[in-house]
Amino acid sequence: MAAKKLNLDNFLPYRLSIASNALSSRIAAEYDSRFGLKIPEWRLMAVLGEGQPKTQRELVEATRMDKVTVNRAAKALADRRLIARQAHEADGRSHHLDLTENGRSLYDAIVPTALASEARLESTITMGERTTLLAILAKLTAAAENYD
Repeated sequence: MAAKKLNLDNFLPYRLSIASNALSSRIAAEYDSRFGLKIPEWRLMAVLGEGQPKTQRELVEATRMDKVTVNRAAKALADRRLIARQAHEADGRSHHLDLTENGRSLYDAIVPTALASEARLESTITMGERTTLLAILAKLTAAAENYD
């Protein structure tokens, strides 16, 4: 009996990857040309812009990026003086990262652009489809994290 063939057009992991790459590439070009930021750098800024300082370990968890990518992005942002490192009170080997005043200003400038990009991309789906998509993505993410 012949092995079942894989049809990539209907293979969900592939379709999700293609959609993610297409959306990220579109937004990455704008962030790079307008703000000089790569996607990993913007992701760190976005997480830090939500509020509290975070350690690199917390940023790895929040962004789902690997340690090396987070480290490189943090270094690039620190070199541009967009984030600052502060010693962790309880763990001398760790540092809290937070936006500097310049980083906060850049974050505040990017947010309207990010929201406008999201609105343009989402203009092709209804609010109900958006709600359903977010629910499905949450279920798939949980399933992937609990996959044995």
